[in-house]
Amino acid sequence: MIKRIRRGAQAAAVFCGAALVLSGCVSTGADGGATTAMSDGAVTVGIIGDQPDGGDPADGGVLRFASYAPVRSLDPVKTQASGTTGGTELAAVYDVLVRYDAVKDEYEPRIAESLEESDDGLTWTLKLRDGITFSDGTPLDAAAVVASTERYNRLNGPDAQVFTDSVASVEAADPSTVVYTLNQPWRQFPAMLSLGHGMIVAPGAGEGADFTPIGAGPFTVKSLGQTTLELTAREDYWGGAPHLDGLSFVSIAGEKPKIDSLANGDIEMAYLRDPSYVDQATQQFPGYLHRYSLTDQIQLNSRPGRPGADERIRRAVQFALDPEAVNQRVDGGVGDPGTTIFPEWSKWHDAAQIGPAFDPDKARALVGEAKADGAATRLTYVSVQDERSKKYALTAEAMLENVGLTVDIDFVPTVTDMVRRLYVDHDYDIGYTALSLPDAAPYIRLYSALSSTSTNNSSGYRTEEMDALLAKIQQAPDEDAKRAAFAELQQQFTEHAPMVPMASGSNFVAWSPNVYGVTPTMDSVMLFDKAWIKK
Repeated sequence: MIKRIRRGAQAAAVFCGAALVLSGCVSTGADGGATTAMSDGAVTVGIIGDQPDGGDPADGGVLRFASYAPVRSLDPVKTQASGTTGGTELAAVYDVLVRYDAVKDEYEPRIAESLEESDDGLTWTLKLRDGITFSDGTPLDAAAVVASTERYNRLNGPDAQVFTDSVASVEAADPSTVVYTLNQPWRQFPAMLSLGHGMIVAPGAGEGADFTPIGAGPFTVKSLGQTTLELTAREDYWGGAPHLDGLSFVSIAGEKPKIDSLANGDIEMAYLRDPSYVDQATQQFPGYLHRYSLTDQIQLNSRPGRPGADERIRRAVQFALDPEAVNQRVDGGVGDPGTTIFPEWSKWHDAAQIGPAFDPDKARALVGEAKADGAATRLTYVSVQDERSKKYALTAEAMLENVGLTVDIDFVPTVTDMVRRLYVDHDYDIGYTALSLPDAAPYIRLYSALSSTSTNNSSGYRTEEMDALLAKIQQAPDEDAKRAAFAELQQQFTEHAPMVPMASGSNFVAWSPNVYGVTPTMDSVMLFDKAWIKK
């Protein structure tokens, strides 16, 4: 019997219920499963759309998926395990130790058979299923999990610093048992095992130029190109041979062409996040909808020598931007604008979380004061060239120049180029980004973006106060304490403007009506081991 993830002797219900309590009602999804909805009827997370029962699963066929952006590497240390950045592709090859069910708000074993938390919250014990092997035939045992975890941290994979700062040791207690000992209690630790740390790489995979993607997932790699990834079903997958013959991840530039391709039958699935096209697609296709906080934000470079090093410039940007007006001009009013980190639909929102108000007069005064002291007021805004990003950049430029700032827009060809400019070279003053915080585990990305020790801290904003707030959020013993800590974080954002919240939003993974059995996990990553296409 498979055990649910548990805390000591308490039932797994400690992980359940929060989403449903918040939502007020539950409706039925396209596959017969539940979807979580707010009291006004708006779905926050779940499978939606009218789709008839498919009957018995059919075998065969290759499912074509237009992902958000093409994956460049299948090494989990080089690719962020999220729906927008290759997490679905990684999960198809490696699987995950645990799966997050967003509707139930609980973690379910996958490669793991169980995961239990000690009464003091400092130890998590993971039991592996018997007989699981990697695609090269070697066993996926506790030693392999420890080795993969050590490799991931040593090579500084995404969120590695969150893990190493929080976890004192990872040890194989016996061939099927892994023990994680934490430095401090962390109720949301299982989230790490549903992301990159939970994608176990085989010992023989190698590193760098010699890396080969060898995992325990339901598919193996047939070919990886600049814009396509072809996967083949694995007959000896531990959960049983997949129904599909394979997966084909393709690159389609622009969200309208993705919707058109889906409607024409050229592809079976597409990942969408532009609010106007999400709104259109949810009325046309079934699929998985997931709402996130901070899907739109203005990133400010606070490093020495940059205009944003002067807090007055950051706050001027904050007061100059009107999220409501941006929503109208960029998204035709279908977005979810706001200056709070967590909007009203989030379980982490409360009345104490108050964002800054649009105030161009205050912005002009701050710009004038900074300029009189010799501060730089010319900003380089780095933006991708897609349609929505261009509209966003031009709208922000007009608002910022209206208060006395000068803005030079520097368009780059791709999201990859944008990431390099902001997160590697730090060669920017201002830019549009998205943290996309899932309610299940917002701490991980907040730490990555704001901690003084994080190498992914693109803004360079580093203060002891922020580090203390992040620790308070992580160690909060219950939801009320965590919500209060988030209110303090909001106050820090409002008073010091490390970045400017602009909107929350939704990601929608749309699929054709003849696609069944797709299973979502953390951060809109899709699992295809049970997926099938009706003939």
